[in-house]
Amino acid sequence: MLSPWDWHVNAEHPVAWIVYLLIAMNPWRMMLLFLVSGYAARAMLARAPTIAGFARSRTARLVIPLLFGATFIVVPQAWVELQQKLGYPHGLIHFWLHDYFGFGARDYHAFGFFHLWFVAYILVYSLLVAVAAALLSESATARLQAGFARAFSGWRLILLPIAWLLLVRLVLLPGLMPTNRVADDLPGHLVYLPAFLFGFGLARGDALWPDIRRLWRPALALVIAGYALLAWRMAGNPGAESLASFYGGELGPASLMGWGAIILLLGLADRRWNHDHRWRATLTEAVFPVYLIHQTLIVLIGWWLVRHHWGAGPEFLVLIAGTALGCWLFYALGRRSGPLRPLIGLPRDGRKSVGGPQSPIRSIP
Repeated sequence: MLSPWDWHVNAEHPVAWIVYLLIAMNPWRMMLLFLVSGYAARAMLARAPTIAGFARSRTARLVIPLLFGATFIVVPQAWVELQQKLGYPHGLIHFWLHDYFGFGARDYHAFGFFHLWFVAYILVYSLLVAVAAALLSESATARLQAGFARAFSGWRLILLPIAWLLLVRLVLLPGLMPTNRVADDLPGHLVYLPAFLFGFGLARGDALWPDIRRLWRPALALVIAGYALLAWRMAGNPGAESLASFYGGELGPASLMGWGAIILLLGLADRRWNHDHRWRATLTEAVFPVYLIHQTLIVLIGWWLVRHHWGAGPEFLVLIAGTALGCWLFYALGRRSGPLRPLIGLPRDGRKSVGGPQSPIRSIP
């Protein structure tokens, strides 16, 4: 909310230099989420008794919180945005009852997924791999896995994904931004689906991990070079129009930095953090509920801060602390109630969604 890029709620006096922090994360954060989701989907598919059981489980675990989130969780985001930008005159409850779903004042129709678009994409991608798994024989699956390991061995682990990103962003769909709508998001699907499938293959791609560990230094060099190019481009025009240029990746620095950061993070995680911890199971379970609620908390806390004029420094600290506390309370309270657990993406019976208490993620069967 402090950046000059337009968002759901904007500070009265944005801080221009914050864009340099944002471009340090934006090129890789969504690709990494899709990669990790693909990795987890492969683990869940392997553990499911049948492919149909996997599809039913994924559908229930994703559709219920998606619908719950679109109906309740994201409503304050639309209300705050309309309050600040269009002067919406009514309170939150009135907005939800009369205008959010579009059956009241049509000018205020705002029903949507907001940040939960990611959940819809993961649902579609999970069902796609379920269909593929049902159609392919075990021998065909084994050949595909072996081909995946060969295709991304050595320097191809870095070069092929970057070449694909550059092809999409510079040749096939130059300058087009993701729409975050699953039905018409070709620019997004051409980036997010390959990231998901890479994670899906990596879950059984043990042969790739030595290369991931070995190539973290070249990956770091790509991150530095990509960031330097992005920062140079932003320096002349840090306003809202730079966001479209950045996401379009017109000159490719986001592609270099994005995939370089993913290999760097995977390599460092495998070298230094590939071991179990007593908090791992709890944090793994908390990830989805925290994702569901985090942006609504940011918007609400930001809206409150904008009206109190505390200044950038105090607002940043309050926003971070308040969001972290609110996310944890949402998870901690929701997990204690059987009826509430499915609404926040947790199994009703309290089983951990991925792995057991002593199994680090790399060892999931």
